Amino acid sequence: QLQLVESGGGLVQPGGSLKLSCAASGFTLDYSAVAWFRQVPGKEREGVSCISSGGSTTNYADSVKGRFTISRDNAKNTVYLQMNSLKPEDTAVYYCAARLHYCSGFAGSYDYWGQGTQVTASS
Repeated sequence: QLQLVESGGGLVQPGGSLKLSCAASGFTLDYSAVAWFRQVPGKEREGVSCISSGGSTTNYADSVKGRFTISRDNAKNTVYLQMNSLKPEDTAVYYCAARLHYCSGFAGSYDYWGQGTQVTASS
């Protein structure tokens, strides 16, 4: 079964940190660009960050630049999103998604999606 599984979400105080993981099973991520999207109820899914298949290209939404870092460990078939200095407006369900080779900001172009993990930044 081909799937992505996110983990690492939770409740954190504003200013805190979380590290999300996106692990693939049933296929290798070696040739995949992997992106993180987030969604709050009533709003469209928003692109947060993406890393290309080789890891040489990363991009970030303006709202998270300087606070979030995306990385990958192909030996573990896993992509990570380190989130620092979390703000209440970062609260959302975070999804990882994979597509061949290159990043895209268009959610519909991704072939595989995880089930999502809730991130809540609140005091």
